[in-house]
Amino acid sequence: MARERLRPAEIESRLGSLPAWRLAGDAIRRECVLPDFRAAIDFVGRVADLAEAADHHPDIDVRYDRVTLTLSTHSSGGLTALDFDLATRIDGVLRP
Repeated sequence: MARERLRPAEIESRLGSLPAWRLAGDAIRRECVLPDFRAAIDFVGRVADLAEAADHHPDIDVRYDRVTLTLSTHSSGGLTALDFDLATRIDGVLRP
């Protein structure tokens, strides 16, 4: 199901509350640095649980201790509230 795309002003406003995320074309992206490979994979597992629960799945790239997450609502051709909701939940996983 396609969701309504956010307007540029809405995107900028929402990015203001997610300082670790950056605009990357029609997506938002965050690189996370973890202590080691095992921690990176554990983090990916937690993100996978969040993504499944939201039925919204990020692109994930793992490079040893670095995980890059890219969010976009492909069915809408850009960013929607789903992307920012999931980004917020992902940030919650990283907070102690």
